[in-house]
Amino acid sequence: MGDASRQSGLRALFLSRILASLLIALPAAAAGTAWAQSNPMPLINQPLVPDAVALAQSFRTLFNFDSADGDLPFAGLIQATDGNLWGTTGYGGADNGCVSGCGTIFKITTNGELTTTHSFAGYPTEGSSPAAALIQGTDGNFYGTTFLGGDECEAGGGCGTVFRMTPSGTLTTLYSFCSHTNCVDGVFPEAGLIEGSSGNFYGTTNEGGVNADCNGVGCGTVFRITPTGTLTVLYNFCSQSNCVDGSRPWAGLLEASDGNFYGTAGAGGANGYGTVFKITPAGQLTVLYSFCADGGCSDGAEPEAGLIQATDGNLYGTTYGGGAHQDGTVFKITMQGVLTTLYSFCTQTNCSDGYFPADALVQATDGEFYGTTPGAGLLNQAKGTIFRITSTGSFTTLHAFCSQDDCQNGAAPLGALIQETNGRLYGVASDGGLGSECAGGCGTIFGLSVNLAPFIEPQPSFGVVGSTVKILGNSLKGATNVTFNGTPATFGIKGPALIVTTVPAGATTGTVQVVTPGGTLSSNVPFRVVQ
Repeated sequence: MGDASRQSGLRALFLSRILASLLIALPAAAAGTAWAQSNPMPLINQPLVPDAVALAQSFRTLFNFDSADGDLPFAGLIQATDGNLWGTTGYGGADNGCVSGCGTIFKITTNGELTTTHSFAGYPTEGSSPAAALIQGTDGNFYGTTFLGGDECEAGGGCGTVFRMTPSGTLTTLYSFCSHTNCVDGVFPEAGLIEGSSGNFYGTTNEGGVNADCNGVGCGTVFRITPTGTLTVLYNFCSQSNCVDGSRPWAGLLEASDGNFYGTAGAGGANGYGTVFKITPAGQLTVLYSFCADGGCSDGAEPEAGLIQATDGNLYGTTYGGGAHQDGTVFKITMQGVLTTLYSFCTQTNCSDGYFPADALVQATDGEFYGTTPGAGLLNQAKGTIFRITSTGSFTTLHAFCSQDDCQNGAAPLGALIQETNGRLYGVASDGGLGSECAGGCGTIFGLSVNLAPFIEPQPSFGVVGSTVKILGNSLKGATNVTFNGTPATFGIKGPALIVTTVPAGATTGTVQVVTPGGTLSSNVPFRVVQ
């Protein structure tokens, strides 16, 4: 398969699979320039409750992509130690030989000032078409994957890569997939990486591996890779008869508080509609749950999003299909595998609550969960939502995309939301916006204020006594005290958005706090002291 057709296939893989009925040409219009200036976007055929009206008025489009600076942002953003938000686009960027561009890495301030840090070059020089969010390693560099590119799979334009990039934009390809015969090391990583407590990185590939039961191309893998690029396959999906162990993982992994990794497989399992699994650092996999257990898939089907561990210790996620209306679900599952379906999408008239959720949730500092759907409403009326849901399933639609004809606020949000330490939520919409160089718009970056207070975020959120921890926040200059669950720590102020500290002797798992002239800021999650 040539590069052009492979790139076309990538767009189809990520969009037509979810948005076939939604992609139309969207005329451009001017976007708001301040939080209070953006117009509220009414829900389709549903009354707005008072708090939803107020929240919708806090929506702001920060940036409109226009091909040269990126196109089709598939993945969510991260907050880095420089105080900026960082992300990727699947297409666009400098003309480096790929059809529609090979994709970009960018940083953006919360005021909307975007800088393209890297434009991918594609096969055979480096990766192309990144489809996942970045992570910032403990060494300060950024790590990620590209769905295509690398120096293998010549006929297909590359089978994907793992890369490292410095904050100044110097990129190194650490690994090119399909480096082994028959691609037993995996191909086409759609998911991003996590940095484990071991200091290595972990991820998944959607295809490849030693088992060719999935159309002859392999059913996907779980892998570990060192910071210097040595890759080890920990597990090959469909290793068990009839793929009861799952196949085709679309999402990445979560390292939970027990030190094991948890994830989802989009297919396979006892019923053929995907699984939730646990895998040890040594590669022993256990299926916790197989979807469509009731035959009608009211419990969900085909999970495409990863999991998060909430402050109550349970895991939360979404399924792309299944549920009471076959349009996706939000679920909670214990670490022992007891699953509860919290919400079935398309419950409201004309599906104004959204459908086909394709990415992970985020638990904000109010304890509630926020997420996006790429579809909502009737054709030509709405193309995605932002929603809030409680741990007991109380659901509120906060924002409807493209409920105006011009789609000035973007359309089809696919990446997970992030809560920045200023309290606001930020995300990307893969389509819409003002980008005139792309049919239907090149996508947008947006923010949504839900009236939550600033906080601090320790990176990483776990560590042994004596290990270095970076604390992200806002207005940290002048900080006078840092504590780990009440135990004082030594620290250094590296800038208005960064403190560097060490886990003090005697520290126990709990809240990190920083005392500043403006008040005391607390961490968004308990810091886990590793023994």
